[in-house]
Amino acid sequence: MRVATFNILHGRTAGGGVDLDRMRESVLRLDADVLALQEVDVDQERSGRADLTAVAAEAMGAVAHRFVAAIAGTPGATWMAATGEELPGTAGYGIALLSRYPVVSWQVLPLPRLPFRFPMYSPGSGRVMVVDEEPRTAVVALLETPWGQITFANTHLSFVPGWNRRQLRRLVDDLQGFPGPRMLAGDLNLTPSAVRRSSRMRSLGQAATFPAGSPRRQIDHILTDDARLEVRRCEAPLLPISDHRPLVVDIVKA
Repeated sequence: MRVATFNILHGRTAGGGVDLDRMRESVLRLDADVLALQEVDVDQERSGRADLTAVAAEAMGAVAHRFVAAIAGTPGATWMAATGEELPGTAGYGIALLSRYPVVSWQVLPLPRLPFRFPMYSPGSGRVMVVDEEPRTAVVALLETPWGQITFANTHLSFVPGWNRRQLRRLVDDLQGFPGPRMLAGDLNLTPSAVRRSSRMRSLGQAATFPAGSPRRQIDHILTDDARLEVRRCEAPLLPISDHRPLVVDIVKA
């Protein structure tokens, strides 16, 4: 089984624009059986109002996929927390999970949101701005795989130190209510050591993923609580989109 997690930066290339052909090429190169995506657009003007989840699903041959908006509206402009009841055509931004295996059920888990505004430095303006942290969520699928059913979750955690660890602990606790074995992937905005301490789950791959051009840190992770899974290959290839590299693992079951 090949599993990948990739923060796609809404499909943006190094040149600053969104190129759907390059996004398709990236997904094809990953050749993942299960693919967790973060920073995914739907109906956003900056990405040509494309449904990026559908683009990726077609490229990889997914039989099941689900986009979950964290916000409705435009990141960096006017937005509100998504409710899941938005009208068709509403611009959204969030996470997606795609699978070549059938999905028995889906569930969305909201994560704790930072309850106050906080200062953030903007490299573009050179100023410190007071901003609202965007809502965070997780999408959970019960996959029907050749190894039997697996609960698989995808998330994108806060970049606020400490708060992301709280979100991870909450998510791992919530996943205990789902059938095992379990896997969790995503942009966790945490180092491997912090993930290990907060999740109590085992890493299925170690590789630097950020920033893409010259990665120095791993903040993208694939975790499991299944002791029988073994990693045969792990890589973080440079692709023509995003400021992250994907984390890709080939796993076998002992």
